[in-house]
Amino acid sequence: MKPTSTKNISRLLSIMARLRGPGGCPWDREQTHQSIRHNLVEETYEVLDALDGGKMDEFQDELGDLLLQVVFHSQMASEAGEFDFDAVARGIADKLVRRHPHVFGKQKADTSEAVLMQWEAIKKQEKKSTSIIAEIPRSLPALMRADKVQRKVARVGFDWKHVSGVIAKIEEELTEAKEALASGDRRHFEEEVGDLLFAVVNLARFEKMHAEDLLDRTVKKFVDRFQKIEKAVQASGRRLEDCTPEELNVLWESAKKPKPKVVRRTKLRRAGA
Repeated sequence: MKPTSTKNISRLLSIMARLRGPGGCPWDREQTHQSIRHNLVEETYEVLDALDGGKMDEFQDELGDLLLQVVFHSQMASEAGEFDFDAVARGIADKLVRRHPHVFGKQKADTSEAVLMQWEAIKKQEKKSTSIIAEIPRSLPALMRADKVQRKVARVGFDWKHVSGVIAKIEEELTEAKEALASGDRRHFEEEVGDLLFAVVNLARFEKMHAEDLLDRTVKKFVDRFQKIEKAVQASGRRLEDCTPEELNVLWESAKKPKPKVVRRTKLRRAGA
């Protein structure tokens, strides 16, 4: 495999230093870690959108935008005498070597599960933490945080033995949510709905799926179908507010039906034609 050239990395770092330096860009010079923190999240989601779109040229472009955020923060930290881009790269390189002793050392890990358990053990030792879930960012969206917590504890054996146990837990939580709703205790009902959501996330995780991805696909499907309803109502010269729930439901059922496949007929040619 041909080694990756570093000339464009050096060029990128030089450009960022110039933008932040004397005579550089006024906007870039005014920024702080806090002022551009939201860009990290936005650029990450744009990378994921490009990846899901399947267009590698857009994916490459968005990865560049995400890399810019790392370079930007590293440049600001360098100006403050805290760390620079090289220190960031060195840190992650060292971490990869430490956490893969089965590749760079003499330990053995023959399965993905063994690798993940080893990774967690090394990470816990490095951070000198008494908890494997304490460092999970509280700022993560709740669905993603639930998934991450469940995956962490599963790696140390705190997990269901069979999917039937996970489904039974969902049914149990649904029953408790119904009972809490019937009781009229709003706070209790909210707690039980949260437990139900957590159990559903666990089902996705247990079956090697990501709840965030599944819900995202369902939301996209819902949006597509509802927009079909909007177009149908607009074509009739009416407004959504003028339609009865029954009429909207008929349009919804129609929107759910897949488009019929168009069968193209081709003329048969005679032999020798």
